[in-house]
Order: sequence, then structure tokens, then C-alpha cells
Amino acid sequence: MASSALVLLTAFAVVFAVELPDKTLVATLVLTTRYRAAAVFSGVCAAFLVQCVVAVTFGDLLTLLPDRMVAGVVALLFGLGAVMLLREGFTAANDNSQIVATVGIGKVSFRRAALTCFGVLFAAEWGDASQLATAGLTARYGQPVLVGLGAWLALVGVAGVAVLVGRKIRNRFKPHLVQRVAGVLFGAFALLAAGEAVLG
Repeated sequence: MASSALVLLTAFAVVFAVELPDKTLVATLVLTTRYRAAAVFSGVCAAFLVQCVVAVTFGDLLTLLPDRMVAGVVALLFGLGAVMLLREGFTAANDNSQIVATVGIGKVSFRRAALTCFGVLFAAEWGDASQLATAGLTARYGQPVLVGLGAWLALVGVAGVAVLVGRKIRNRFKPHLVQRVAGVLFGAFALLAAGEAVLG
């Protein structure tokens, strides 16, 4: 049986490598341009925790689901993420520009921002490579707590990078435009997953 440190480090390294260039970083970065960093970080970390718990609980059972079923669920969840981002993006654009300027980043409640971030990242991570990797590592090593902890720390690390970068670019972009682009990207992910579900 592998040592505890090896299991933890393996889970961390695998998930970090999978997620650093993935949509998780992009989604978190986009959310940071719209909401306060603390709310984004809290929401996404909570979403990652739930996803890791799901992955380690079901372990290798997740990898046994029919590919079409997984793709269908992913399509639905990406679609929900797209709707959330586009709604926020177009709502901000349709408001009076002076009101939008007055509301700014800091006026959205912490709870609302954190819940929105939770929902978007929960949708983005469902059936994602990192979740499936976490399930596979759990099945391989038989140490769900260590695998889950390593995977969660990796996801938190990726979120931390995204939040730091997002804070630096926040004032250079119009949040509603960034959200529209992100919403379109999420919609594209949903269409791709739906195609996989239909065509197999």
C-alpha cells in the first residue's frame, strides 16, 4: 500500500496539473472580475469541497457510468453555468450606466456572490477530468480521505492563482463583457457535451 504522503502528493499533483490550464482557472478568474475576491474564493472552495466529496464517495462507480449519461449531465450543468453568467452579464449592461458604476464590485452581497460562484464552479466541475481523476485515484489507492484532501488542496491552489490574477485585471475589463464571453464559452462546452451525449 502506498504511503499517506505519496497518496496525498499524487492526488495534489494530478489534479493541479489537470486544472491549471482548464476552465476552472478561467471561470474563477472571470468571476473575480465581477465579485469581491473573498466571496469568489469562498464560493469556489466550497464547490470544490462538495465535488471532491462526491468523487471520493462514489470512487470508481463514477467511472463506470455510461459515457452518454455523463456527457448529458455535463451538458445540462454547463448550460446552467452559461445561463447564470449571461444573465449577470446582460443585467449589468441593461442597467443605467450610472447605477452600474455606483454599484460596482463591492455592493453585491457576500452571500449572493459566494452562492453564484459556488453554482458556476459546481456546474463547471461536474464530470470534469479532475473529478474523474479523483474518483480513479480513490479506487486505486483505497484512501478516500487523503485523495480527497490532496485533490481539494490542488483545486484551492488553482483558485488562489485565478483570484490573484483576476484582482490585477479587474479594472482593465468591463465585467459584463467578460461575463458574456464566459457565458458563450460555457454554452459551447454545453453544446459539445450534448453532442457527445447524442452521438456517443
